[in-house]
Amino acid sequence: MTTAFDPIDLSGVQLANRIAMAPMTRSRAGEGGTATDLTAEYYAQRASAGLIITEGIQPSAVGQGYAWTPGLHSDEQIASWRKVTDAVHAKGGTIYAQIMHAGRISHPVLLPEGETPVAPSPVAPAGQGFTHEGMKDFTTPRALTGDEVRATIADYATAARNAIEAGFDGVELHGANGYLIHQFLAPNTNLRDDEWGGSVENRIRFAVEVVKSVVAEIGAERTGLRISPGNPYNSVEENDPAPTYTALVKEIEPLGISYLHVLENSDIRELTLALRKQFSGTFVINVLSDGPTGHGDLSVIEDGIADIITFGALFLANPDLPARLKTQGPYNTPDPATFFGGDAKGYTDYPALTA
Repeated sequence: MTTAFDPIDLSGVQLANRIAMAPMTRSRAGEGGTATDLTAEYYAQRASAGLIITEGIQPSAVGQGYAWTPGLHSDEQIASWRKVTDAVHAKGGTIYAQIMHAGRISHPVLLPEGETPVAPSPVAPAGQGFTHEGMKDFTTPRALTGDEVRATIADYATAARNAIEAGFDGVELHGANGYLIHQFLAPNTNLRDDEWGGSVENRIRFAVEVVKSVVAEIGAERTGLRISPGNPYNSVEENDPAPTYTALVKEIEPLGISYLHVLENSDIRELTLALRKQFSGTFVINVLSDGPTGHGDLSVIEDGIADIITFGALFLANPDLPARLKTQGPYNTPDPATFFGGDAKGYTDYPALTA
């Protein structure tokens, strides 16, 4: 029986185990959206993960969604990430950069002067966003023109190339949680009547073209995609997600990408199983749990539901999580007050079992 502690080959890279660190925004980037020495320490502490997937990294200045998040669109940003990847590799780890364009989940104060958040359609999300000036109500985004859609696709490809230059082993494209790719997929955020909206075929087009452009730039073996069918986060409404996501996976399956990462933020296990059957590559899952995730969720590997399982807050608080899962604890408790922004507190000061 395969267990979460068994190694796995990920597109030619041997991972030590099947326990991955999920992408988590931490809002601790340095000047100009750069990674810092503290960033390097944070990820290196967690290098015992079979795979680390970084926090969302914006592919362009207009793609920023929150205060103090990092980018991969300048020479300074690329150079800053090299010390992170070097630190993780020195400890035997594997690390993918998550490329995340926030789209409408942003605010003008986060963007270059004169810029406003962009989206498939001018539909404002409910709620507020986290900025360096405090929480602010979301605004109505500007709809991307057809030419701008193409330019944004190119931004993803450029950021992917920059990630490889910075030493990352691959990239994960963030198509989940109500950010730009998800905004194109969802019928309530994509009201377009051109080739990028309307039918399922048109609504999946942006996601498919982003994946294709990144595959052409860095290779399918270094490209992953994260999705969250039916996830209502960030004011997304997908009452019947199955047709959209089965069509999406049908289109990307022949590309042979590194993995498909499904985030179960709603009760979609039936759809998860269908996508698992449909996708022949490495299947990654972030499970929906009745309570806090833990060693009990490793059964998805033993049952063949997924090849790799990702943990978020539990990995945030437990830098040596694979070892703790193997002994079924004890676990450090995550402190939500230190999740976003700040310094080493709640970031690099969680103790390991051997500390």
